Amino acid sequence: MQIDTMIVGAGAAGLMCAAHAGPGTLVVDHARAAGEKIRISGGGRCNFTNLHTAPENFLSENPHFAKSALSRYTQWDFIDLVDRSGIAWHEKTLGQLFCDEKATQITAMLITELRAAGADLWTGTQFVSIAHHDGRFHVALQRDGQDITAVARHLVVATGGKSIPKMGATGLAYQIADQFGLPMVETRPALVPLTFGEDVMDRLKPLSGVSTPARVSAGGSSFDEALLFTHRGLSGPAILQASSYWEERSPITIRLCPDLDLSGALKTLRRSEPRKTLATALANLLPKSLAELKAQEAGITGNMADQSDATLDRIADSLTDWQITPKGTEGYRTAEVTAGGVATTALSSRSMESPVPGLYFIGECVDVTGWLGGYNFQWAWSSGWAAGQAIAARSL
Repeated sequence: MQIDTMIVGAGAAGLMCAAHAGPGTLVVDHARAAGEKIRISGGGRCNFTNLHTAPENFLSENPHFAKSALSRYTQWDFIDLVDRSGIAWHEKTLGQLFCDEKATQITAMLITELRAAGADLWTGTQFVSIAHHDGRFHVALQRDGQDITAVARHLVVATGGKSIPKMGATGLAYQIADQFGLPMVETRPALVPLTFGEDVMDRLKPLSGVSTPARVSAGGSSFDEALLFTHRGLSGPAILQASSYWEERSPITIRLCPDLDLSGALKTLRRSEPRKTLATALANLLPKSLAELKAQEAGITGNMADQSDATLDRIADSLTDWQITPKGTEGYRTAEVTAGGVATTALSSRSMESPVPGLYFIGECVDVTGWLGGYNFQWAWSSGWAAGQAIAARSL
């Protein structure tokens, strides 16, 4: 079977690439349906991009690598495609854009685009092995019980990372990169809840289900969003964001009520509610169970009227500089993305091509990881477009 381009992986990046690579393109995926991560994203509404997308919203050993693709295919380009496809959308907080209806509209749009470009899509197709000789990629596949060998000029690896294995995620991209001698950046779960040892969880378990605004800092980066206590540890947008920067055995810092002068607020409460206990007064600022925990940890007795400025300042410090050390993360099982991957030193930032002529890596399998909130989908669109454009230009 002779084709021009084979794309392995029918996720966001692979479908986008196929829509631009031109005729003679075949996308294969072992899943029964394309775009499974698109389908489940954003609570079934797909947070398909972010209005504020910029290179600083991405992690990579080379922070400049993503600039080329992101600047040439922007969030505005994808929004235009969504609009032309008649998909209604809305903005939530922090520039996050979601479909008004179903996430599957995005997948259907991309499949329509790839077919209009002359590409084909095979789902339920197993990738068996690959060989490279005579300037061609010889890919062994299994489909409907048949063994098929496809011979392609270009091979695009768009199989994603290791996150959410129950959705079929594997390390296939990394195996292919290793086969062709490409360097790797160690992978790790990112945008993932943090877990804690029994000493911490004994205190936090009564707070399971409680959510509160917070500023969470890790690895020199800080994020102001909601923090959620769970029966395993901490989650919520602020924690997920910080998890991508967290380094093992290092503490995270939590600032509760991040937009409030807590020392001043406590002194105001001392004047307005002098007979109340610290826990009761703190419940004006924090969820009740969290207020009770922090008051208990402070070990202070008496009413608010009994507390000195120094005591209230100390309490405020404990709320604005709360340091706890995670034991680990919930792992790839719940991680939204995989950090690390194929090293950008091995890829062209303009085309995503490797030193092996005709071999491309795009999307999540590359060492480019976006923030929570639509940034990773934009990287999929931009990197897929960049590779597709390069292939189409070469095929003319």
